[in-house]
Amino acid sequence: MDRNFKRVVLKLSGEALAGKQGYGIDPATVDAIAKQVVEVANTGIQLAIVVGGGNIWRGLSDNAQGMDRVSADYMGMLATVMNALALQSAIEKNGVVTRVQTAINMQQVAEPYIRRRAIRHMEKGRVVIFGAGTGNPYFSTDTTAALRAAEIDANAILMAKNGVDGVYDSDPKVNPDAKMYTHLSYLDVIQKQLGVMDNTATTLCMNNNIPIVVFNIDTEGSIIAACTGKEIGTLVDKEG
Repeated sequence: MDRNFKRVVLKLSGEALAGKQGYGIDPATVDAIAKQVVEVANTGIQLAIVVGGGNIWRGLSDNAQGMDRVSADYMGMLATVMNALALQSAIEKNGVVTRVQTAINMQQVAEPYIRRRAIRHMEKGRVVIFGAGTGNPYFSTDTTAALRAAEIDANAILMAKNGVDGVYDSDPKVNPDAKMYTHLSYLDVIQKQLGVMDNTATTLCMNNNIPIVVFNIDTEGSIIAACTGKEIGTLVDKEG
């Protein structure tokens, strides 16, 4: 498979923006990610970003004990918009025009998500950041990344991980003998419960034949390497 991608969706966790403090938004960390994004955009590769919100709000898994699921999920969507605006500011300070599009209408803050407009922005060399998930509770930002990638005809999803080089058969932080996979099929990921992304997102990628590249965002130049055919991280596709 040709790994020189022309249009990609970069999936960032909210935690990726928190840096070593582990919560909130760390300006130095966001700036470092922005510089990598700008490096990609300056090559002419079309780039969209889906960002999570776990650095601000982790919903029912942590913050919202006793809260109903729908309210907690909507709060998580708002957290992703905060992260999207922080990324936009950092990327534009580094010289690339950026648009934030949100699945929940908030005109004073960002554009609404419109598929054709998002594609046109990318064709003009702008980076598009998708905020507020799918706009629906019960769906993760992993699923958002898969859905948006299918909608905009992206060649791949780049799953940026913190401090992990790819997909392992067990937790490398716990098991020093953990084995890293270089190539997996979608069915491998689902059947072995490898945690690349949730099953809904993985199935959506499988049904639309969207490759997934899992790599370490902390490695300098890793995003451009993932876009341009370098053997980096773990590739998930139909072949495995």
